[in-house]
Amino acid sequence: MAEKFYITTAIAYTSQKPHIGNTYEAVLTDAIARYHRLKGDDTYFLTGTDEHGQKIEDCAKAANITPQAYVDNIAGQIRTIWDKMNTSYDQFIRTTNPNHERVVQKIFKKLYEQGDIYKGKYEGWYCKPCESFFTQTQLVDGKCPDCGRPVEKTSEEAYFFRMSKYQDRLMQYIEEHPDFIQPESRKREMVNNFLKPGLQDLCVSRTSFSWGVPVDFDPKHVVYVWIDALSNYITALGYDPDGSSEQFNHYWPADVHIIGKDILRFHTIYWPIMLMALDLPLPKKVFGHPWMLFGKDKMSKSRGNVIYADELADQFSVDAVRYYMLSEMPYGQDGAITYETVIARYNADLANTLGNLVNRTISMCHKYFDGTLAPACPQGEIDEDLVSCCKNAFASYCANMDSLHLADALSNAMDLARRANKYIDETTPWTLAKDEANKDRLMNVMAMLVETIRYIGVMLRPFMPETADKIFAQLNTEAISFESLSAFGANGIETVGTASPLFARIDEKKKLEELEAFVAARAAKAQKEAQKAEEKPEGVALIGIDDFAKVELRVVQILSCEKVKKSDKLYRIMVNDGEKERQIVSGIAAWYKEEDLVGKKVILVANLKPAKLRGVESNGMLLAADQGDRAVVLFVDDAVDCGAHIH
Repeated sequence: MAEKFYITTAIAYTSQKPHIGNTYEAVLTDAIARYHRLKGDDTYFLTGTDEHGQKIEDCAKAANITPQAYVDNIAGQIRTIWDKMNTSYDQFIRTTNPNHERVVQKIFKKLYEQGDIYKGKYEGWYCKPCESFFTQTQLVDGKCPDCGRPVEKTSEEAYFFRMSKYQDRLMQYIEEHPDFIQPESRKREMVNNFLKPGLQDLCVSRTSFSWGVPVDFDPKHVVYVWIDALSNYITALGYDPDGSSEQFNHYWPADVHIIGKDILRFHTIYWPIMLMALDLPLPKKVFGHPWMLFGKDKMSKSRGNVIYADELADQFSVDAVRYYMLSEMPYGQDGAITYETVIARYNADLANTLGNLVNRTISMCHKYFDGTLAPACPQGEIDEDLVSCCKNAFASYCANMDSLHLADALSNAMDLARRANKYIDETTPWTLAKDEANKDRLMNVMAMLVETIRYIGVMLRPFMPETADKIFAQLNTEAISFESLSAFGANGIETVGTASPLFARIDEKKKLEELEAFVAARAAKAQKEAQKAEEKPEGVALIGIDDFAKVELRVVQILSCEKVKKSDKLYRIMVNDGEKERQIVSGIAAWYKEEDLVGKKVILVANLKPAKLRGVESNGMLLAADQGDRAVVLFVDDAVDCGAHIH
């Protein structure tokens, strides 16, 4: 029976588009999830977005839109990037999901009723970007100890969680489970800096803003971000204090939470204590990964040193960016990225080492044997050494993946590619081809190389899935499982496919000039948009009330949604307008998944003349707002009846 494996990312905060350092976490988690699926584990991969808090409320106010419209936009951007980077998540949870909010309210009430939460008053210093409270002694030079930004003096009524009640129990758990917090340096930091000095009770509600989950028995309070956000790991599976789902009972506890080192305290102290209070098992492991820096600096929009994964993928390909991120980040230390290092790693590893190995091997198979092969059979010390390298590389690879040393595991695959290139130099196929007497030896050399490339392709599957598929296509093999590597040569490849370059070498000077022009254009566009936002609109055509009265705006509920054939942008949507069902066509497919729309209430221009789009009749138009390069649908509160008129 397959073992279950439940893995999560931290949910991304919907304040702005995520840079490549944020995206690294999703790609890292994806590689681990793909590895466990290849092992045969019953794997569930959760990611999503954290969508409440004062910072979101402020961002929405600055953009002159509702908080829901704001998070819909950013959550859409995040999901689009995750999809583009080929992350194979099983669920994308949003904390504005009604079921999540309902269960968070139940969790808060349960903890209150059992005495773990009490009402008090908070007085201290608050960091809005970190959404964290600090005492005067915790500040560093009068600023936030986590991010170094200014803090605000705050005083407000709040509910508090009794952290100290569970402190000794958590300390004992960490001592009895030495692998709970990884890397080891992170564990020492949490124990020495936070647990041993003693825990203060945690503020878990706010009254100074309203964009959050209301405390149902005290509505002027909203549940503070950490109870709301952290609960996603269990609400996504169907946890409910009144009775949880089979899915929750099957997958919980999490096998590993993958998080950034900056939020380790919340996941290794606050979250375990919450779970103890709920009488739930703790996650087996919390891995605090390092940061990806721009050169030696942390990425920041204000510094102008932000790199976005989707834009980088447009320049180098998705798998090239995945490879760089996963190979460049050490286990416990920060990694770095510059455009120069991306190009250097691309040329050295992907074009020269991997791409060259595959291309010249498949080309030689066709040149010397019209693409046919005999089974690989080691002949002598050089061959035996290559076989040993394949087996040892895979064994080390599995050990590194199991211990979350992904950069080392990726090195195992690339080192094997370097060894295969050396094998070509050692056997010199072009020399063997000159003498007919060496035909059998040449055939075996080709078979040995093809089999070694197959090992490399299988090992690359979690890291570079599209590239691995291209390799298997050129090998003309379906032997792509971990089990297929149990015996060298047992692959059944009789005829290889067509040779095709995996990665073309990049002209560094030319590419850097292109990137410099791209970054300059992006900065100019951002500046132009900022200026436009500050300007008051002029020259707007004015209409009278009689003109406006001609437009019938009606609240409708989306019943179903499907792509229009041969269109990437159009959805065919069925809605309930309060009187009947009607069909509309809307060009929002690029920004919304079907599950994001079904069941939602929206505003319809109900008296438009019918029109045909791609041959499909549309009887109305959804209202949406322009937000940068996307359209943001205007959703309506569920309490509004279908058919209600907008005045």
